[in-house]
This record gives sequence, structure tokens and C-alpha cells, in this order.
Amino acid sequence: MNNSLKGHNTFGIDARCREYREYSSLAELLSLCHTLQKPYLHIGQGSNLLFTKDYDGTIIHCNVRGIRLLAEEGTDVLISVGGGEIWDDVVAWCTIHGYYGTENLSLIPGEMGAAAVQNIGAYGVEVGDVIEFVDFVHLETGEPRRLSAKECQYAYRSSIFKTSLRGECAVYSVTLRLSTIFTPHLTYGAIAERLEGQEVSAQTLRDTIIDIRNSKLPDPKTLGNAGSYFMNPIISDASFKRLISLYPDMPHYRLGDDEVKVPAGWLIEQCGWKGRTLGRAGVYEKQALVLVNLGEATGADILRLQEAIQEDVKKKYGITILPEVNAI
Repeated sequence: MNNSLKGHNTFGIDARCREYREYSSLAELLSLCHTLQKPYLHIGQGSNLLFTKDYDGTIIHCNVRGIRLLAEEGTDVLISVGGGEIWDDVVAWCTIHGYYGTENLSLIPGEMGAAAVQNIGAYGVEVGDVIEFVDFVHLETGEPRRLSAKECQYAYRSSIFKTSLRGECAVYSVTLRLSTIFTPHLTYGAIAERLEGQEVSAQTLRDTIIDIRNSKLPDPKTLGNAGSYFMNPIISDASFKRLISLYPDMPHYRLGDDEVKVPAGWLIEQCGWKGRTLGRAGVYEKQALVLVNLGEATGADILRLQEAIQEDVKKKYGITILPEVNAI
């Protein structure tokens, strides 16, 4: 256990692994597969991971870089992105070059490959909305494969890489389908309020979202965290009607006739957890969705805080909130 993972997870958990391997090309990845032995874990920037103990196996990381225009199809463009590219650098590059569709996903931490696995989303947009293909290697067989966005089975914070292919793939490249026509998505309240009455450009929208996120989320370099820790629960219409009669001010987003999404942050805050601490872990004072490492916290400390919050939300609202972060 000679390889520290403290710099490979944004919580700053000082876990270790038996072996750390990195690849910078498809050829290197294929070569790595020939010598790889289980257990192994492919990670990105570690912005969605919670190491609860040392990892007695091999950690694999993608360092395939590069962003380039593949094709122009009318007002659509296809952009090839290396799996190791920092996601926000991708958004910045696309915005500068006039390729639109990713602006609402500005400043989400992590890398391109992990974004495609997780189906990151914010302010009404998910990365699965703009993905055309995902190229990966099946780590056990060493077989390179390509899946279309439809085959990736994208859903809220989910994909085939988190279900039937979980733990089996190394995403080394992603192809995005973007547009040369800017169509702003301004439906979420915070954005609409900030930009009301303004002429909105893609850069203005990106800058606004960066400003909103910076006002709510701590920098992992100064306060270890994984961004939004919990997923927003989706409840039935019957459950929603029961809760709204008890809590008329409960914010919500109707997804259809039978489903309603409720902000997990609001539920957590109503249970009194915003700004509270439990040992060396705490809930960020500006955003109840964010759990933070207050200094030398272990993964077990964060997990204990997670479970205490889940218990209180379940007791008060009858809703089970699930973590967005993957505990290892």
C-alpha cells in the first residue's frame, strides 16, 4: 500500500492503494489490460468518490487528452474529447469556439470520461443530452467498444456504466454533438432571476453559472468535498400530495403526471443539518447538499454523517435520499 490517493479524490481522504496505473492513449490502455489483475478500479478526478478504507488493488486513471472538431453537419458539430480532459476545460473550449450545449454544465468538477459515466447534470441539462458516442475498453476482455448515447441508457445520474457495465469499463474518448446555434436553457430559478431582462450570450450564461456555483460550493483545494453529495429524490404524485399538504412551501419540480422531484438540499436543511458537524465531517454552511472534510476526516467519518442525515430525512418526510457519491 505504497500509493497515496489523497491527491486523487476531492474529499482529500488519505487512503492508499496497492498499485496506481495511468494511460495516455488507447494503445497504452490495451497494453495495460494484458497485465491487469483484479481487483481494479478506474477513476477520474475523484470528484465523485469516497474512499472508506485503503484499496487493496489497482487504481487506473485516464490521461488521454485532446479536444478537436471531427465534423460539421449543418448547424451541428461533432467534437472528440479525450477521457482525461477536465470537464470545465471542455465547456470553456466549446464556448470559446462557438459550439453550444454545455454551458449549463459549467464548473462541474471531474473529467470527461467520468462525466459520461455519471451523466452529470445541472440547471436542466445533462451531459447525456449532448453525447453522441462513448468509446471505452472492456477491462477484462481488452475489447475496444463504442456505444451510442441511446445504448448508454442515460437517466438521472445514471448510465449503463453504473449498472450492467459497472466497474468493467475504461472510457478513453467521448464524442459530443453540439450546435453552432446558441439556445439558452434558462428555466431554473437562480439563472432566470440573475439574467432577467438581459440579452444572454453563451459566455454570459457560463459566467453566471460559475458565479452561482462559486457562491454555493466550496473549493475542494481548501475544504475537501465532492460537490452535491445526494441526488434529488423523485417521489410519486401520491406521496407529493401528502407532503405538500403538510409542507406547503416545499419546492418541487414536476416530471410528469406521476412523478415529482424534490430538492434534497431543502429536505436536509429543514432537518436542521445545514452548517452542522459530526466529528471531523460537516454539512457546508452555504449549501446543505455538500458534505465537507473539516480536516483529516476519514471516509468512515463522512459515511457516518451521510447515514445520520438520511435517517433524519426519512424520519421526517418518509423519503429516502440516496448519495450521488460512490463509496469505495
